[in-house]
Amino acid sequence: MELRSALLRAALARPAVLTAVLPGATRARLAVERQLRARRWPRALSPAAADLLVVVGSPGEDEPAWLEGTWQALAEPRAMVRVEEAADAGAALDAGHAALLRGGRRAGTAAGGPRPHQVSPATDHGHPDHSHADPSAAHSHDTPMLVSGLPLADRADDRDGLRLDRLHVPFGPALPDWPAGLVVRLALQGDVVQEVTGVELVPAAPAPRPAFWDTPWREAAAGAPVTRGEAARRRCAAHLDSLGRLLAVADWPDAATRARRLRDAALAGAPAAELAYTTRRLARRVGRSRTLRWLTSGIGFLPRELALAAGVGGPALAADGDVWRRTVRWLAEAARAADACEDPRPLPPDDPYGPRGDLTGEQPPSRALLDVLPALLHGAELAAARLTLASLDPDPDELVPVAAGEVTRG
Repeated sequence: MELRSALLRAALARPAVLTAVLPGATRARLAVERQLRARRWPRALSPAAADLLVVVGSPGEDEPAWLEGTWQALAEPRAMVRVEEAADAGAALDAGHAALLRGGRRAGTAAGGPRPHQVSPATDHGHPDHSHADPSAAHSHDTPMLVSGLPLADRADDRDGLRLDRLHVPFGPALPDWPAGLVVRLALQGDVVQEVTGVELVPAAPAPRPAFWDTPWREAAAGAPVTRGEAARRRCAAHLDSLGRLLAVADWPDAATRARRLRDAALAGAPAAELAYTTRRLARRVGRSRTLRWLTSGIGFLPRELALAAGVGGPALAADGDVWRRTVRWLAEAARAADACEDPRPLPPDDPYGPRGDLTGEQPPSRALLDVLPALLHGAELAAARLTLASLDPDPDELVPVAAGEVTRG
């Protein structure tokens, strides 16, 4: 018994963690990521590889089916914890680790039994796990037949006019380096996206404050005193966060970690000179990567005309091109924003441009980014589709309603 306990402690000294992030929980997500990096706990690429499931944010229902299915996919011993506020991240991870060492437990178990087939499929480097397909993935004339809750392939013409099998697969919401709570439903032929059949967000509880990355501009518009330096610091951190996600999807973990460390330094108030120097170093290193340029050039092409017609703004509009050009644009804007992080002048209340575009339009900038997604993913291979989504990096927080009477500054 003592030997078994010792082996369990050794195996779980650094548990593999899968984070399921809900819309409206960016502040808590950043805190969890900082804690995981400080502890050097690895991030799991799928539920099957995870020891600890960390649910970040508050679901819009008691126990959503996708969360139940994700939990069931973890192997024993397993544990699940919830982090709704940034301040709770460390204590929640401690509690989850302790539960694992005791043999595992579940936090916040819902009444009733599991729903084994109503889950979002995890992926390992972009390849779908068909054993966790959602039977409600598509509701059209192309809806596949189900056997024991699993979809059978139907038939459709591929891009060369051949009649091949097509499988309907939902991606999200519990995927690494994936927009919070996003579900993209794809019709696949092999690893090629034949059609995007749906783009949606899982329900989340109303947020207590506006979208984290847009906060300085929202507060300035409401009459609060905000400096240009505060807005530049938030813009710099937002672009570094987007770069970290893109570089992780491109399988460049070292550069992704550097981007996230710089993001955290920007949010922690690092001096502008220091932040600008290190951001430029990252920009030079990433911008000179021939491998990354080769990997991201020619995919996810979004011309300026299409972007304008769809209401897309910000870096995606200014880049006027493919994934590589959007990456270069982020690098340039992050470096420029880092230079201005100590500008004491007040931010004009009529400055509408947050990190992703105009915040005063009829719809938030991220809505337009999601709207152009189906056209950009059509005909793309899965790896290219993931890079395309990461290079747009829509912020689901912008689409979460703010709870009335609960708005707090920050």
